[in-house]
Amino acid sequence: MAPRWKPWPGTWSWTAASIPKGGSDLRDHERPIGVFDSGLGGLTVLRELHRRLPCEDLVYFGDTARVPYGTKGEATVRQFAAQDAGLLVSKGVKLVVVACNTASAFALEHLRTTLPVPVLGVIEPGVRAALAATRGGAVGVIGTSGTIRSGRYQAGLERGGLAAERVFARECPLFVPLVEEDKMGQDMMRLAVWEYLQPLKDAGVDTLILGCTHYPLLKADIGAFMGRGTVLVDSAEMLAEATVSLLGERGLLRRDHLAEEAAAPEGRLSFYLSDLPWKFAEIGARFLGHAIENSEVVGLDEMEAAGKLAREG
Repeated sequence: MAPRWKPWPGTWSWTAASIPKGGSDLRDHERPIGVFDSGLGGLTVLRELHRRLPCEDLVYFGDTARVPYGTKGEATVRQFAAQDAGLLVSKGVKLVVVACNTASAFALEHLRTTLPVPVLGVIEPGVRAALAATRGGAVGVIGTSGTIRSGRYQAGLERGGLAAERVFARECPLFVPLVEEDKMGQDMMRLAVWEYLQPLKDAGVDTLILGCTHYPLLKADIGAFMGRGTVLVDSAEMLAEATVSLLGERGLLRRDHLAEEAAAPEGRLSFYLSDLPWKFAEIGARFLGHAIENSEVVGLDEMEAAGKLAREG
């Protein structure tokens, strides 16, 4: 059954210096989970979270007015991420999930030190999964220019024990627009896959990190090219798994998850965007697997105010 798309009822103002631990009259475990991305790719993470935690309320923010982050500088990405995360905190979330590889690379530690809620990024879960999966110690990672040039995945894999010469990273700038144009399975996509991934195949990688939340939609194309001997690490799945683990460890899962599945209420899903892009409904439904019936555009002034509070945290 498709989820009920309802906006999260009730927000409040907060200051980084004075926000109470719960942030509202809701108990911590009843508050929603917040997810943000530079655009719509993070909906693949939201989809996994809803599949694994159907009783949880989820709030998604996509910075569609300023996408992509992958071509922007570190300081700019950090500023935008602070605004994105601050906006989610203003909506009363109990956890911020950074479903953007570039923001995870450039802004995660800053967010963790300034926000009044736990923060999870997409890179660490992917690195852990790749280290566990590799058989021969040859791991590839693909992503946007910003993610790959940051070196965060490469550094994490090397800290995990891989030799630097056994870590292979590739920028794949055409994958995101091709996914958004629904070119999966077509000659254009197969050509791009060959262009970007042939060097990794030649290098003998046995594990490949899909280091962008758009890329789960390319698993069939990439898997067909790389072959069955290559393990594909899905960033959306790994981040959702890490989210479930963290909430469980901190006692923040909704109590409804302990009830019988048939009796448990389904969580609300709320969507905020910084702009309403062309073909939003079509692209959003493709990423999420369901139509998005309710979304709200957030003004730049509200985002800047939220970012200022996050930076002052």
